Amino acid sequence: MPQLSDVVAEIAAEMAARPDRGQVATYIPELGRVDPNQFAIAVALADGSVVEGGDCETFFSIQSVSKVFTLTLALGLAGDRLWNRVGREPSGSRFNSIVQLEQERGIPRNPFINAGAIAVTDMILSGHQPREALGEILRFLQFLSNDDSVFIDKAVAASEERTGYNNRALANFMKGFGVVDNPVEFVLGVYFHHCAIAMTARQLARSGSFLAHQGRNPATGHSVVTAERARRINAVMLTCGHYDGSGEFAYRVGLPGKSGVGGAILAIVPGKASVAVWAPGLDAAGNSHLGRIALERLTARMGWSIFGGSAAETS
Repeated sequence: MPQLSDVVAEIAAEMAARPDRGQVATYIPELGRVDPNQFAIAVALADGSVVEGGDCETFFSIQSVSKVFTLTLALGLAGDRLWNRVGREPSGSRFNSIVQLEQERGIPRNPFINAGAIAVTDMILSGHQPREALGEILRFLQFLSNDDSVFIDKAVAASEERTGYNNRALANFMKGFGVVDNPVEFVLGVYFHHCAIAMTARQLARSGSFLAHQGRNPATGHSVVTAERARRINAVMLTCGHYDGSGEFAYRVGLPGKSGVGGAILAIVPGKASVAVWAPGLDAAGNSHLGRIALERLTARMGWSIFGGSAAETS
């Protein structure tokens, strides 16, 4: 088995040299200004150490990767009652599609598409003021990463609020079916701001460690969720974490993962590691182009696919 540090260094060098970098998400103007010639990879291990390469000191907007953590919080608040409002099936549609909501009476297919994450945010907001709910989400990520420098990028949040017409349509549609309880503008305010949370690859990898170690953060010793809940969150990440590219990600990478249009991907190697990659350019499905390729390289070289063995590299 090769040394992880060597593999990570090789992947960082390979990704830095690749000319095919995807396209940044211009529909959120602030994200459209991000330099696509950046790449970071961080692997948080069971002993609390982190092996990293590339631009690992750079903060980036985690966008939809935050949905892993809001799902975790909402399950802590509501337990399995959450699934009365949100499904657990792959959507097969764009992440911001409204088509299935109309066909399925306002119930989103899963908590990782935009509609599902808005419904999850609504559950966290219930009984709180928006500022309180958002503070709880931010403190949770600071707690998981063991780093208080995690922050909300207000410029990105404002950019999302100015251009979030599709998300307003989704939220209002669900409100009409009684899936959303709180005022739509309150729910969306919290949603836009938690998607604008900014972290480094190192912080993001550490934040996902509890999902790799049966619900316990190995760096701090804190139990975050039960082993059963960690397993179930991983299952939803595997089947739904990359929107209509989830099957392709499972096929090529073979790990539970969650992507965001800021270019981040969090991937979980059960029992071994939590991996964060960041490359701002996206593929046609809205997932990090180089991030997925880097994770494919990593699982192939380390034999980390949950399906066993090592895959042939094709990208």
